Formats: sequence, C-alpha cells, structure tokens
Amino acid sequence: MKRHQYEASEQAALMLWAQMHLAKYPQLRLLYHIPNGGSRNAAEAASLKRQGVKAGVPDLCLPVARGARHGLYIELKAGKNRATKPQEEWIAALREQGYEAQVCTGWQCAAQVIESYLKEGGRQ
Repeated sequence: MKRHQYEASEQAALMLWAQMHLAKYPQLRLLYHIPNGGSRNAAEAASLKRQGVKAGVPDLCLPVARGARHGLYIELKAGKNRATKPQEEWIAALREQGYEAQVCTGWQCAAQVIESYLKEGGRQ
C-alpha cells in the first residue's frame, strides 16, 4: 500500500474514533482535516499554492482551547514515516504561538493525544 493511502487509512480510523466518542467529548465535532497533501497535477498545485496552501501544515486541527493553549494540531504519520523538515518547522512555530502541536504515528496515538488534551479542562 502506498504511504499516502496508508496515512489516509489511519486518518479515516481516527475520524471514526472521533465520531464514536462525540457523546463523551462533544468538542470532537470541531476536529477537521487540513487537505494540504496529496498528488496533484502541476496546474492544480500552482493554483492551490496561489490560494495559500503551504508545505508542512499539520493534517488535523482541533480548535478547542485548553489552559493557555489555543487549540491542538496533529501531524499524523503511519508506519515508519517521520515528519519532514517543513512539518517540524510548522509544529515548532505553532507551539511558539500557544498551540499544542504533536506528531503522532498511527490513529491510536492521535486518539490518545486528543483525549489527554480534552481532559485537561477548559480555558483558564
């Protein structure tokens, strides 16, 4: 299976987990995917770049504040895949701006990070 398909399967599993846990964590309704990756032809890629698509932006955003943090971003990886340099730079920049930002390998890791983040209580 191609890397992108494998990561897409992990992300679909995470979104299914989120759907199944809405009763416990209603904030999960705000979890969304940022469709920044994937293969595109040159014209479409150029058009998306003009529209603001940027390399390295994390895959998922949960715009729910916790403590002093403004929200949660997750870069979801699968298997032996690791974050790229642009992804690491985005994670660091988001943290500097007051966001929680994590790289997770597999949907279970991402679910754990989300659950831990949501259990921390509301904004102070």
